[in-house]
Amino acid sequence: MQIGIISEPSDKRVALVPDVIKQLIETSNSVLVESGAGLRSYISDQQFEKGGAKVTTREEVLESADMLLSINKLSGDLYDGLKSDTVVISSFQPFNDDSVSKMLSSSNVTAFSMDMIPRITLAQSMDVLSSMASIAGYRAVLEAANNLPRYFPMLTTAAGTIPPAKVLVLGAGVAGLQAIATAKRLGGVVEAFDTRLAAKEEVESLGAKFVMVEGATDDKDAGGYAVEQTEEYRQQQQVLIQEKATKADVIITTAQLRGKPAPLLIKTETVKSMKPGSVIIDLASSTGGNCELTKDNETIVAHEVTIIGNSDLAQQVPMHASQLYAKNIFNFLKVLISEDGTLNLDMENEILGSSCIAHQGHAHYAN
Repeated sequence: MQIGIISEPSDKRVALVPDVIKQLIETSNSVLVESGAGLRSYISDQQFEKGGAKVTTREEVLESADMLLSINKLSGDLYDGLKSDTVVISSFQPFNDDSVSKMLSSSNVTAFSMDMIPRITLAQSMDVLSSMASIAGYRAVLEAANNLPRYFPMLTTAAGTIPPAKVLVLGAGVAGLQAIATAKRLGGVVEAFDTRLAAKEEVESLGAKFVMVEGATDDKDAGGYAVEQTEEYRQQQQVLIQEKATKADVIITTAQLRGKPAPLLIKTETVKSMKPGSVIIDLASSTGGNCELTKDNETIVAHEVTIIGNSDLAQQVPMHASQLYAKNIFNFLKVLISEDGTLNLDMENEILGSSCIAHQGHAHYAN
């Protein structure tokens, strides 16, 4: 199997790293890498070559690869240069992007989306969503600290005592839990909210206080996403969040609904009630944001509160993000590629069946 990767203009990460390439070559594959693909992840062409890859032009990668790997979906014009039976593996996010189905239907590729892999025990080692969310949660706290006009930890000095920053984390999934752990390491006092009662033990184990609203709809099969709640619950939730927000120095929001706009958790009136200089990091900005005032990929100041909308903070840590993504890909390929080097397109397999979103030009994922 000839596997190819190309550089991605809008992303600092790269889909494979040299150590993983070595493992792929040991299992009878060959790897083509576009020259310069790893530079923003601090991986040189020479490092790729030492790993066993052939560094070449983008044109050769697209024309020769039997399988093409990427972090983000390819632009539509690139499909014209692929062989008709090429397998493309990426994070297509088909639930959030209506253009994916049309784009894949106009080509003749077989496409697997890493974000569609079921979040089951058997597939944990392939879970790109968790890998990237963990980095995003960590980075969110650093962004907050960088923008907060005060210390995070409590400090006792000759000039007096400075109290610790108060942090509110909305959503205690992978990103939220990493945000809690990071904020605690920096010395913050952390509270966390989640609709899932099961998150309580995890939150408290990290030293944070769990904030709970009774009567939540809990869906354990939601794949790590939030689920829609009743109007009565949302009203109770809003009251509690506003109460906690007025006391917080930092709010980090992580709640998203698969295929739907992110739930609105922080309204404009809540922002108005927050302390001047407070910071909101909205990790759900790409799907509308959890804060009413969030603008995706922008940092704004509204009512003396800094609001940072960024759903892609993982690429701000490109070295380790690339390493984790590559390992997720490798573990997925162990299922997709048989020991003899042939493709295993067994759609009865739960992992392959769930993640395959197109086969030879026919898109077939379910909304």
